[in-house]
Amino acid sequence: MIDVIIAGGGPTGLMLAAELRLHGVRAVVLERDAEPTTVVRSLGMHVRSIEVLDQRGLLERFLAVGRTFRHGGYFAGIAKEWPPRMDTAHGYVLGVPQPVTERLLAEHATEAGAEIRRGRELVGLSQDEDGVTVELADGTRLRSRWLVGCDGGRSTVRKLLGVGFPGEPSRSETLLGVMELTAAPDEVAAVTAEVRRTQLRFGVGPVGDGDGLYRVVVPAAGVADDRTVPPTIEEFRQQLRATAGTDFGVHSPRWLSRFGDATRLAERYRVGRVLLAGDAAHVHPPLGGQGLNLGIQDAFNLGWKLAAQVRGWAPANLLDTYQAERRPVAADVLADTRAQTELMSLEPGPRAVRRLLAELMDFEEVNRYLIEKITAVSVRYDVGGGHELVGRRLRDVRLERGHLYGLMHSGRGLLLDRTGGLSVAGWTDRVDHVVDAGAELDVPALLLRPDGHVAWVGDDQRELVDRLSRWFGSAAG
Repeated sequence: MIDVIIAGGGPTGLMLAAELRLHGVRAVVLERDAEPTTVVRSLGMHVRSIEVLDQRGLLERFLAVGRTFRHGGYFAGIAKEWPPRMDTAHGYVLGVPQPVTERLLAEHATEAGAEIRRGRELVGLSQDEDGVTVELADGTRLRSRWLVGCDGGRSTVRKLLGVGFPGEPSRSETLLGVMELTAAPDEVAAVTAEVRRTQLRFGVGPVGDGDGLYRVVVPAAGVADDRTVPPTIEEFRQQLRATAGTDFGVHSPRWLSRFGDATRLAERYRVGRVLLAGDAAHVHPPLGGQGLNLGIQDAFNLGWKLAAQVRGWAPANLLDTYQAERRPVAADVLADTRAQTELMSLEPGPRAVRRLLAELMDFEEVNRYLIEKITAVSVRYDVGGGHELVGRRLRDVRLERGHLYGLMHSGRGLLLDRTGGLSVAGWTDRVDHVVDAGAELDVPALLLRPDGHVAWVGDDQRELVDRLSRWFGSAAG
């Protein structure tokens, strides 16, 4: 029997598969499409996702193919300087097209031992107390202990479970594509800059290194009855002329698509032995570039908890903390994108509020607050009271023996101990103990979960044992 079947081979599913493999869990990814996508829906990663890559030793791979940026404009397109002194060692945005992200995550998952089966569409499922049976479009049936739906906003898994997906339908739609232009680059840049003074849902910019391709984003005339049907190049020409006064001579499209601004959140993230993650659990407008990042962070939270359940050491209710922690984060992102949508309206009222917010963002505290929300740096889980660090992720602090994230590649828990007097005896198969008096930390010791969030701060062995039991189950032997 397969341990975990993952429906959907996008960034969320691939990240989850790799996380499960760190703990020896057999993971099989079923992806409907026979070939990797070439559609560039996401252009990069925010701070928390960059930290996630670093915690698993993947960041250098991404830095080698991406570009780093330190500029604002991520909250409703309001251009401000990147806030100084953010609580991270990675204060930048990493520009990597989504197909490249998926390729690197697929390589990582495969190297870890995950199976990726392409051209395999899930069409049915049933579950009992021992596992889940899935049915594929070709009639094949597979059996697993657990199933995770990472199959996008139109999730088949979510629909088969009957999980409600309340929210608001799309009120507007945007066309997105990659194509060639006959217009001169200087003309394209000048017209785009002028149009974006008022229309922030518009953009035309080069893709790649001098290959003549452009990524075109333009508001659609209305909302399509079926967004699975791609737009035509003529639709792009019409909407470009309506929005920018020129169609730039667009031709020879490589791919064309459309997306809406629907905002929906799954009522539940788990039904028995089936869970939801990524866009299968939440959809929202792409403002701020949070969608791909939110899904990767879902996987990072879920992976070690589901692995603990499969391996038999999960404490009671550990798996339920996945929904308890991640659903409020998604709800917060949905609220943020709703606010950004209103701020990007061309109506007089929203434009007045936008001008006021732009003035407020000149205050460093306001600017940092909004950017830390977008980049997920400020996420704090409710893991109990105590020190101000408890529940937060810890930045990559410098230690005497190097950097913190370099100690977290295995996906295990970590006791970072400056006292030298604490012990994780009984949990050494799940938790590493590092004695290091690095000066950058001003606490005696802290316990990190595998996802990098702080579960405990202190110097009392009895308190430590209580937190070890809560997050890592009963002591061995």
